[in-house]
Amino acid sequence: MAQLTDDCFAFGGPLLAIEDVERLINERVTPVAETETVALKDARGRVLAADVIAPIDLPPFDNSAVDGYAVRHVDIGAIDETALKIVDRLTAGRAAEHAIAAGEAIRIFTGAPMPAGADTVFMQEDVRTEGEMVLVPRGLKRGANMRDAGEDVRRGSVALPAGRRLQPQDLSMAAALGLRELPVRRRVRVAIFSTGDEIVEPGAPLPAAGLYDANRELLRALLARLDAEVSDLGILRDDREKLSARLAEAAHGQDLVLTSGGVSTGEADYVKDAIGAAGSLVFWRVAIKPGRPVAMGVLKGTAFVGLPGNPVAVFVTFARVVRPLLLRLGGAAPEPLIALPVKAGFPYTKKKGRREYVRVSLTRLPDGSYEAMKHPQDGAGVISSLTATDGLAELADDITEIAKGEMIGFLPYSALAG
Repeated sequence: MAQLTDDCFAFGGPLLAIEDVERLINERVTPVAETETVALKDARGRVLAADVIAPIDLPPFDNSAVDGYAVRHVDIGAIDETALKIVDRLTAGRAAEHAIAAGEAIRIFTGAPMPAGADTVFMQEDVRTEGEMVLVPRGLKRGANMRDAGEDVRRGSVALPAGRRLQPQDLSMAAALGLRELPVRRRVRVAIFSTGDEIVEPGAPLPAAGLYDANRELLRALLARLDAEVSDLGILRDDREKLSARLAEAAHGQDLVLTSGGVSTGEADYVKDAIGAAGSLVFWRVAIKPGRPVAMGVLKGTAFVGLPGNPVAVFVTFARVVRPLLLRLGGAAPEPLIALPVKAGFPYTKKKGRREYVRVSLTRLPDGSYEAMKHPQDGAGVISSLTATDGLAELADDITEIAKGEMIGFLPYSALAG
């Protein structure tokens, strides 16, 4: 379990900017130390625990990049076509038995090893054949259409760095190097629960004043995308003493305890007080909308994050606070969210000093650019504003007004949730 100090999230300011959230996490959170070795088929999404050093060159030998004819560049005429005798035929997996000689050409196919002495390949569509001869044009550069041994990865070099969250292309690299398994950090363990007397399990009868719990399903899915190991503790009622006991119990064997609801300033918002009684609380008011009330603290060495109760605020604060925390706990290298430039299809006014995230849909314009259209409902509890849009427009802290047609940043949901 990653052991954190009680004051690791301490911050002296009244309102924490997103950049400060990420900085404190990267500076003060210690990743899990335990590692394991897993097969390539089980490694996608896991965090590499050590550098992968290439055991071989990649490719391991000089080979042809095209179907064509391998030749000696010195034999190519400078003025007209050159006639060369075809003396062999090489397919992928078959090496030449003899070196190529002056005035010779070898029919070769993509991936086949280059014969000794050959240093250039003509594409088959660029030559003419006449019986046992191939006529090649002038002007091709030496080394054309061939791949040098080690041009992709050199033996002994770092093929994949520690901290990489493994993607399909990384597994392809490992397989090409002949590896069958990789060392990874163990999965981050996360306990989740929702709070509130009004919250009801989906499928149960719904009281007149009840709401079905949408947040735990959202959090489970988001955590799965980050390959976390989740313990679902269900719904906890608004009882300060019971909450403190359950929080302390939930922290055992976990790297993060994650809740939703009960972190605002209402009389029945007990999570802040409960975490203060069970551990150490630093209440962050993050400069973000939606989702300003985010509680963070430490429970017996385990990180704690209390998210707001509204589902849209949960989604946004997970993406901007919990996601970087999980990556750091898992030992992954930082993965910054990069906003794509689009045109604002709406005017907008906001307060200075906070980052705002507006739910938008994209429309392709005739000039090939994209326009972001704001969802008509702004409420942090309007789930359809997430399901009916493509992502979030990110409006910088220092901006107060956006004019229609102005360029703004766009974050697709696929980037925020993965």
